[in-house]
Amino acid sequence: MTEPRLIPSEYFNISQFRLDHWNNLKSNADLLFSQQISGPIDKKLIQRIDEDISNLEIIEQFWAFPGVLRLAELKKLYTKKEYSAFSHKLADVVRALVSRLFFYKKYKVGDDDTEQMSDLELGSMRSHYFEVLIVDTLSEDEETELRSEFDALMEEKEKFRYELVVARSFQDALIAILFNPYIQSCVIRYGFPYKSRFDLSYIKKFIAHLDNVNCSHVLESEMGPSCGKIFKEFRPELDLFLVTDTALDDITDDIHDKFRRIFYRQEDLQDLHLSIMKGIQDRYETPFFTALKNYSQKPTGVFHAMPISRGNSIFKSNWIREMSDFYGRNIFLAETSATTGGLDSLLQPTGTLKKAQELAARAFGARKTFFVTNGTSTANKIVLQAIVQPDDIVLIDRDCHKSHHYALVLSGAHVVYLDSYPIEEYSMYGGVRLEEIKRVLLRFKKEGKLSRVKMLLLTNCTFDGIVYNTERVMSEILEIKNDMIFLWDEAWFAFAYFNKTYRQRTGMGAAAKLQERFAAEGSNKKVRVYVTQSTHKTLTSLRQGSMIHIFDEEYSRLVEDSFHEAYMTHTSTSPSYQILASLDVGRRQVELEGNDMVEKSIERAMILRSKITNHPLLKKYFDVITIERFIPEEFRSSGLKMYYDPKTGWNNMEEAWEKDEFVLDPTKTNLFIGRSGIDGDIFKKEYLMDQFGIQVNKTTRNTVLFMTNIGTTRSSTVHLVGVLIKIAKQFEARENAFNNEELKIHRQMVKSLTSDLPPLPDFSYFHQAFKVNKNALEGNIRKAFFMAYKEENFRYVRLTECSKLVTEGREVVAASFVIPYPPGFPILVPGQVITTEILAFIKELEVKEIHSYNPKLGFKVFKDEVLKILTNTNGREKE
Repeated sequence: MTEPRLIPSEYFNISQFRLDHWNNLKSNADLLFSQQISGPIDKKLIQRIDEDISNLEIIEQFWAFPGVLRLAELKKLYTKKEYSAFSHKLADVVRALVSRLFFYKKYKVGDDDTEQMSDLELGSMRSHYFEVLIVDTLSEDEETELRSEFDALMEEKEKFRYELVVARSFQDALIAILFNPYIQSCVIRYGFPYKSRFDLSYIKKFIAHLDNVNCSHVLESEMGPSCGKIFKEFRPELDLFLVTDTALDDITDDIHDKFRRIFYRQEDLQDLHLSIMKGIQDRYETPFFTALKNYSQKPTGVFHAMPISRGNSIFKSNWIREMSDFYGRNIFLAETSATTGGLDSLLQPTGTLKKAQELAARAFGARKTFFVTNGTSTANKIVLQAIVQPDDIVLIDRDCHKSHHYALVLSGAHVVYLDSYPIEEYSMYGGVRLEEIKRVLLRFKKEGKLSRVKMLLLTNCTFDGIVYNTERVMSEILEIKNDMIFLWDEAWFAFAYFNKTYRQRTGMGAAAKLQERFAAEGSNKKVRVYVTQSTHKTLTSLRQGSMIHIFDEEYSRLVEDSFHEAYMTHTSTSPSYQILASLDVGRRQVELEGNDMVEKSIERAMILRSKITNHPLLKKYFDVITIERFIPEEFRSSGLKMYYDPKTGWNNMEEAWEKDEFVLDPTKTNLFIGRSGIDGDIFKKEYLMDQFGIQVNKTTRNTVLFMTNIGTTRSSTVHLVGVLIKIAKQFEARENAFNNEELKIHRQMVKSLTSDLPPLPDFSYFHQAFKVNKNALEGNIRKAFFMAYKEENFRYVRLTECSKLVTEGREVVAASFVIPYPPGFPILVPGQVITTEILAFIKELEVKEIHSYNPKLGFKVFKDEVLKILTNTNGREKE
C-alpha cells in the first residue's frame, strides 16, 4: 500500500472527509469494474484505490459501521481481484452509510444480503441506533467472541440497538469519542497502553489539540480510572462503565463519581448490557412530553376552561376548520388547562415537569433548571427580581438586551453601566474589558460600598458572537468580592455546553470548574452563577421556549424563596404545554446527539467562511469579518487572527478559546457589505428576503449576520453561497450600467458605508437628580423611569432643539429609553444625560426604527425645574 496523502485544507473536521473518502472509493471501484470488462486497467486508478483503502484503514477503527471489519472484507475482494463483487458490495455499504440505513438494519460481516429498503420501510422503523466503545487490549479472537456475546443479548425488537467499537489504547479511545458522535456508552475494561499502535500522522490535522492531553505517565493498570475523568471532560453525557479486578476498598469516591457502574471482569455480560440500555433509556426519557402524548389519547370530557381543548371548537366549525387542516389534530388533542393526569403544574411541579427540569439540569451542568415559556426576556426579569433588592448595585454591560434594563427598573437596583469596547468600523460593540470591571469594583471597595454590589450581568455570547472567558472573569472578580453573583445572558449560546471547546466558556461549564478548584483550595469564595438561555434560538424548542440554569452554592439558604416568588410573578398560570414538551424533547436530543449536531453547525459556518473568502467575485463586494477585526490584539494572547486563511487553510482555535480574554463564535458569520453601496437593512429586505427568501436576524449599516445552528444543512449553506454569487453579479451589472452622475452617488454611498462611520458613543452619566451624590457611578433608573409617568415632569424636544441645548452646555436628561434599531442597544436610558456624541450617532445612523421614541414629538426629557427640585432633595437627604 502507498503512504497516506495529505488531507486537503478545505476539510474542517473528520466527518465529511470520511464520507467523501467512501464516495471516492465507490466511484473508483465502479470505474475499476468497468475497465476490467472493457480494457486495460489504469495503474493510476489502482493507486487511488490503494490510497483510499489505506486511509480508511486508519479512519474506520473509530467507527462501528462500516468499521475495520467490513473494510477488511471489502479489501479481501479487491485483493483477490473480484472487482464485480467489490463494486457491488461497496455500493451497498456506501448507500447504507450515506442514508444511515445501518441505523435500522443489521449488516453482519460476511452477509451477502444487498436488499435495499424503501423510504416507506425506513420511515416505519422505530429502533434507535448507537455505538458502544470498548477500551481493552483484546486479541482478534477475543473481540470476535465479545461481539458474539453482546449480539446474543440483544433482543430482535429492542427499542435501542448498538454495535461495538474496540479501542486498544488511550489515544485510540479518546480519538474515537472525539470523532464518533454515535458512541453513547464506553466500557473501560482492563489495563491498556497509552500510545496508539497506528500511525496517526495522517489525521494529525483533526487531533492536533489533543497534544495537551497526556496520560503517558500513568501506569497501564491505572489507565482506566484516568480515562474516565478525561472522557467526561470531552463528552460529559457519555455513560462510562469500569470493568476491573481492583479490591473494593481501593475504589475511590472519584471513580464512583465518574463511572455509572463498576463491574468485575469475571461477571456475566448480562448486567453490563442491561446497564448500557438503562443508561440510554435514562437520557431518552422525556417525562412531560410522554405524559402529554398519553393525555392526548385519553377519552376525556372537557368541563373546564379553553374551548379549543381537544379541538372541539375547531373540528366542527364551519368557518375555521382550515386551522385543523394546517396544524393537524394532535396539537389540539394535547391542548388543555388541566394539571392532572400526569401533566403537572409549572408553578408548583411535583411530577413530570419536576422530573423534566431535573433532567435538563443534568444535561446543562446546572444544579437547578427552570423552564420558561415566554422567552428569555421573562427569564431575565425572574432572575433579577429574585436576587436584586432596591438600592443594591448591579454592574451591567450597557449594550445588553433591553429586557435587562426593564428588569432593573422593576427591581429598583442602582445601576452602573459598563462600556464594551467599540467596533466602530461596523457599528458594533464587543465585550466589557475585565480590567474595566475590576476598576469599578475596586472603586466601590475604596468608597466602602462593595457590600452593596450584588451582581455582575454580562451578555455571553453577544448577538455578533463575542464570547467572554467566563472562568477567568469570575475567578478574578471573586478575588475582589468573594460572594459576587453572576448572571450570564446566554440567549444565543444554549448550544455551547455540548461541545468541549465551547463548554469551557459557558456560565455552567466555568461554574463547575471553579467550584471544584475552590473546594480543593479550601477557599471561602462562593460560586453563585445564573444563566438564562433562549433554547428556541439555537436548540430544538418552539418559539419562546427558554431555560434558567442555576449553579449557586447559596441558593437553598438565600435565594430559593425569593426565586419562587419571582417565578410566580412573571410566569403565566396558563403556560403553553406544547412549549414545555418541546423543551423536554430538545433536552433529550442534545444529550443524545448534541455533540454531533453542534460540531456540524460549526463546520457549516466554516464552509461558509471559506467559500466567501476564496470566491473571486464575492471578495469584490463582501468580506467575512475576521477575529482580528472584531477583537483587538490586546485581548488575543494566542495571536489567532482568523479561523480560515486562504493560504494555509483552517487554523486551530483551541488555544484561543482556552486563553484569550475574548473569542469569536464562528457560527456567527458577519459579512461586511459596505463596498456594495447598499446598507444592511436594504440588503436584508430587498435582496436576501424579497428575491431569495433568505431570512436573517440582524444587520448594521454595513454588515449582515448569518448564523448557522443545529438545523442548518450543507445544502442550505451551499444555497446561501449561490445566492450571494447571484447578488454579487447583480451589483456588478448595476455598476456597469451607471452613468457618470449615478456612479458619483454610488461612490459617495460606498464612502459613507466604509469610511464615514459615526463613532459609537459610550454611556455618558446619570444626572445628579438620580444619584446619591454627584460623584457616584450608580444611578437610580427606577426613579427616573417612573418619574416620567407624570406629564408635568417631562416635555418633548426635537432633535435640532436638543442639539442646540446640548451645544449651549445645558444638561438635557432623557426621561425614557431610546433604542435605535439597528444596532439595537439603548443609546439613552431614563435619567441619562444626553451628549453631543449620542446625538451625532443618532443623526448619522439615519435609522427608520427607534424604540421608545416618537419622531413626530422628539425626545422625552425631564423639565429643568423638576431636575432642580430632585437635586436639592437629594442634597437634603444626604445631610
